[in-house]
Amino acid sequence: MTTVVASRPTSYWIIAVLALLWNLIGLTMFCLTMAATPEQVAAMPSEHREILAATPGWMQVAYGAAVIGGVLGAIGLLLRKRWATTFFLLSLVGLVVQCLGAFLVTPAWRLLGPSGLAMPVLLLAIALFLLSYARRAAARGWLR
Repeated sequence: MTTVVASRPTSYWIIAVLALLWNLIGLTMFCLTMAATPEQVAAMPSEHREILAATPGWMQVAYGAAVIGGVLGAIGLLLRKRWATTFFLLSLVGLVVQCLGAFLVTPAWRLLGPSGLAMPVLLLAIALFLLSYARRAAARGWLR
C-alpha cells in the first residue's frame, strides 16, 4: 500500500519559514522580558514598567506557552508534521490568556487605552491564521 502526499506549493514553504521567523522574534522578546535587569526595566517607559510590575506569574506562563507553542508549530510545518496544529492551538490559547489577563488584571487599559489593543489584535490575527493554515495543510495531505 502506498501513501499519496499532495504536492506542497511554494507558498507553503514561504509561510512556514515566515511563521518560524515571526515566532522566533516572539520567543526573543519573551526571553528579553524574563531576563530584564532592574536597570533595563528602569529604562522602560513608565507605562510599561507599571504593567510589567502588575503582571502575575501565570500571565508569564501563558506568554511562554504562546511563543514556545508558536515556534514548535512552525517547526512542525517545516517538518511537515500534523502535530503543528496542536502547537499552534496551544500558542493561540496562551495568547488569548495573556491578552485577556493584560487588560483584565494589569493597568494596561488605563495606561494604554484603545491604542493598546493594536498589537494584541495583530498577534491574535496571525495566531488564528497560522492555526487555520496548519489545519488546511493537514486536510490537504501536506502534513503527516
